[in-house]
Amino acid sequence: MENYAVILMIMALMIGASGFAGKIKIPVPMLLLVVGILFGFIPAMPEIEMNPEIIMLLFLPPLLYDAAFNISFQDFKTNINTISTLAIGLVFITTAGIAVLAYYLIPGMTWPLAFVLGSILSATDAVAAVGVTKGLGIPHKTVTILEGESLINDASALVAYRFAVAAVTGIAFVTWKASLEFLLVLGGGFVVGWLVFKALSLTIRFFRSDAMVVNSLILLMPFVTYLIAEHFNVSGVIAVVILGLGMSKLSRNKFPDHVKDQSRNFWDIIIFLLNGLIFLLIGLEFPIILKKMPQAQVWTFTGYAAIIVLITLLIRMARVYLQQFNLQKAFQGKRRISEDALFDSKTSFIITWSGMRGIVSLAIAIGIPETLENGEPFPMRNEIVFLSVVVVLISLLGQGLTLPWIVKKFKS
Repeated sequence: MENYAVILMIMALMIGASGFAGKIKIPVPMLLLVVGILFGFIPAMPEIEMNPEIIMLLFLPPLLYDAAFNISFQDFKTNINTISTLAIGLVFITTAGIAVLAYYLIPGMTWPLAFVLGSILSATDAVAAVGVTKGLGIPHKTVTILEGESLINDASALVAYRFAVAAVTGIAFVTWKASLEFLLVLGGGFVVGWLVFKALSLTIRFFRSDAMVVNSLILLMPFVTYLIAEHFNVSGVIAVVILGLGMSKLSRNKFPDHVKDQSRNFWDIIIFLLNGLIFLLIGLEFPIILKKMPQAQVWTFTGYAAIIVLITLLIRMARVYLQQFNLQKAFQGKRRISEDALFDSKTSFIITWSGMRGIVSLAIAIGIPETLENGEPFPMRNEIVFLSVVVVLISLLGQGLTLPWIVKKFKS
């Protein structure tokens, strides 16, 4: 009963804060973060330890599915060059950049540990990108690139993290094996997502006139798809994204209007609740992580986190502007680049500034094993988790609160 009361209190707090944010014209995710942090410091507030596996399973599948469902497949295809560049290439560049910085900046940080930290913080977050940019009037192309990137890059980051943790435990890194596994993880996720989509589309055609059955199946299948993919050690993220893209096209062509209307209303409520809970939980988690850090190191590591946020922004800015230049050069050279895929410097800056870390980085960090296979404690685990949480908070609050102002300036 105590846990039940805590869940109800958190839900009520989230709904109330979301409504208040609309009244005072502050982005909902940002206010929920601040409220979560403040309530987390209240002595009577029970500590809510997040289980990373539950977080990944409960939140990721429906949120990824919804984002993929609402993205235009044609726009996604048009901007696939930019999306793949940011979602794959930039992830590994950012991992390496953070690793180099951490190795030379933070005392006691070995190369394997530095790459663990880099992989945790390498990917932008789909939930953050959608939650913060929603309602700002950002051009549709920019939103497509941001959502498309953050839908795919989690798979790249998770593969990089897996190899980094293996290096900490003493397993040798072999480039060709890592590359092959990366392709298998992504390709396997694509196959699982496509197969589940085909099976679901056949089932839905049979029940297409029954809105309750159809919508119940649609709610269930993102979770099933994610679990099937993870069971076969392929990307659950990619599998759910493929399912969402396929269902988006199917619904436009095959679903009756009353099924589409009911589905949209239902999903709007689900996504509102899950989005709000994620940002509130990130805020509530900070005081718990803070208690595990020696007080003498708190401000020092907060400074390290601020530097990491700055470096990741600079790396991202350089890669986005380089992509803008490369696309324009390719288009002028009469290569097969659509004019619709080009973007200007203002768009480049918005794409750069919208790249925030979020719940996936936090879940991966908390999921770092407590001990190595030989029973020894995982080196610098508390420090890496603390750095990850602070980077997420600085990223979300710093970039999230200033993004509306930046978008407004560029429009004027």
